[in-house]
Amino acid sequence: MQRIIAFCLAVTLTAPAAQAACGGNFQSFVRDLKAEAVARGHNESQVNAFFRSAAQDAKVLRADRAQGVFQLPFTEFARRLISQNRMDRGRRNAREYRAIFDRIERDYGVPAGVLLAFWAFETDYGAFQGDFNTLNALVTLSHDCRRPELFRPQIFAALRLFEQGDFDPARTTGAWAGEIGMVQMLPQDILDNGVDGDGDGHVRLKTSVADALMSGGKMLAHLGWRKGEPWLQEVRLPGDIDWSQTGLTTRKTVAEWAALGVRPREGQLGPANLSASIIVPQGRGGPAFIAYPNFRVYFEWNQSFVYVMTAAYFATRLEGAAVFDAGNPAPALSSAQMKALQTKLRARGHDVGKIDGILGAGTRAAVRAEQARLGLPADAWPTAALLNRL
Repeated sequence: MQRIIAFCLAVTLTAPAAQAACGGNFQSFVRDLKAEAVARGHNESQVNAFFRSAAQDAKVLRADRAQGVFQLPFTEFARRLISQNRMDRGRRNAREYRAIFDRIERDYGVPAGVLLAFWAFETDYGAFQGDFNTLNALVTLSHDCRRPELFRPQIFAALRLFEQGDFDPARTTGAWAGEIGMVQMLPQDILDNGVDGDGDGHVRLKTSVADALMSGGKMLAHLGWRKGEPWLQEVRLPGDIDWSQTGLTTRKTVAEWAALGVRPREGQLGPANLSASIIVPQGRGGPAFIAYPNFRVYFEWNQSFVYVMTAAYFATRLEGAAVFDAGNPAPALSSAQMKALQTKLRARGHDVGKIDGILGAGTRAAVRAEQARLGLPADAWPTAALLNRL
């Protein structure tokens, strides 16, 4: 799976330089990138060597526009991604690389289960790291005018890696969106958080488990991971809870949630003074979780709600938690129904973003608002009944 990450980065220029405009002739675009790189202070011969093999890749654009897996509801998505094989291999890897995980937790405060889950979902523990040429992917997505501001900075980060001897523009491969290695890190991530975990003088995220996991741990710490704190925990909710208080926009202390009747399904809740939210990913009939501050760090890695929920939950499983209680949620809407719902919500003035059939944050907020207006339990889970009412 490819990770979709918020990576709009500010780039400090060493000298004023005109940015290459997206669209138009591809070769002209590459020439403009080369001129911009030289204006930034990079050696011209190095720049020419770096861009020599750059080519447009139509497969990258097709992959960018085909992300239907994120339309699945949490329970189905989780069951697809969390197989018994992945559980067993995760536990074996935890034992095999225990010294590395102990070092990561000591240095960065990130538990083994958290990194194991990313390692599993991103590349199936390193087995499938992607075969897209990384430079071609980044240049193609920068040339495409859909989201060029997200990918252009990564080209110049890759150029810096090339100058350091850690990137081969003709041979470095990875995900369609430009991520590299076992835990799929973008070039700027590698510059900022790459760790030479095995001590060979290089950061090799494709071939070195130590480098990949240490770098992932450092990046999570950089993104705000808090040592010694939980991230997600399954809970039982009282029948009279105010469903409009669920969701990531509402935060209360753990003590306040406990006073309202929230109980852990197993073990104990986190520290009483921690800020937390209650998440019901499939509404009041489905599983329920309490999300602690560390849970929000996941959205700095990947912005898909269903991916974040599943990765965080899988991490708890690898740390010993039980399989969630799926409950009996109302059936999920089909893709066509979701698009129809989003269209109706937009017509009522709600900002749902793109009409894409994906239950993102904007659509959830709009669903909750309409449920409240109609006197329905405001759990943000769209149903056929709500669609019909609208």
